[in-house]
Amino acid sequence: MDTSNLKGRVVLVTGAGSGIGRETVLLSARRGADLAICDVNEGGLAETEAAARGMGRDVIARQVDVADAEQMRAFAEAVHESSGPVDLLVNNAGVGLGAGLLDTTLEDWNWIVAINVMGVVHGCHFFVPRMVERGAGGHVANLASMAGYHASPALVAYSMTKFAVLGLSEALREELHPHGIGVTAICPGVINTPITRSSRMRGVAEDPQTRERIVALYARRNYGPERVARNILKAVERNRSVAPVAAEAWLAYALKRVSPRLAGWAARRMAAAAQ
Repeated sequence: MDTSNLKGRVVLVTGAGSGIGRETVLLSARRGADLAICDVNEGGLAETEAAARGMGRDVIARQVDVADAEQMRAFAEAVHESSGPVDLLVNNAGVGLGAGLLDTTLEDWNWIVAINVMGVVHGCHFFVPRMVERGAGGHVANLASMAGYHASPALVAYSMTKFAVLGLSEALREELHPHGIGVTAICPGVINTPITRSSRMRGVAEDPQTRERIVALYARRNYGPERVARNILKAVERNRSVAPVAAEAWLAYALKRVSPRLAGWAARRMAAAAQ
């Protein structure tokens, strides 16, 4: 799928109110796409919508909780009535949870699985069938994470959800291949986005000083969401199966494949350093 010129294409992005989602919307708009966007944050969504409309693009925007199947169903109906099947589906919406198993409550598990896993499932369930029916190809980009193949003891539930997104993406890629629809799991790495402030923290990570250290670490890394957006569209154009983005994501990807034991040691050291 040519992403250098998206004129005449419809790009759908969930979690479009900030961070990677917003930057993906704006880059797609600059390249000519019309947009379908949603977010639970109404204010952030409105800002993204206004910016995209300011570039002369058609935009359908809805406040939607991706964990809610009925809200996603209604959003899909509105998009299909207005724009027809989408060309590029970016399942970006997600949340973070800094905690090991012993500090993770069942409520935490239900919350993060509903958003990070079922949110992606809902996006695929309500939008992919119409892409298939149209018979004109397209692409699905699911936001996984470096934690989707490089598990962290400090991110047990988060890692689980991102492993699930990676597995779903790889299986769906094979299913949709005969229909000319590509699927890519995007694995960004240490990206400076609002998720460092909004993530839930449990156990030792609940200490405000720990959060501040994490926020500072991501700020020093200084890898912005606009760079991830460029890499998302590049990975879609190249029809990649798994797309690590930042250098540390590539390093972890290689390390996991070459030496799982060494990867485990590195994950423990990284978790300890963040505390």
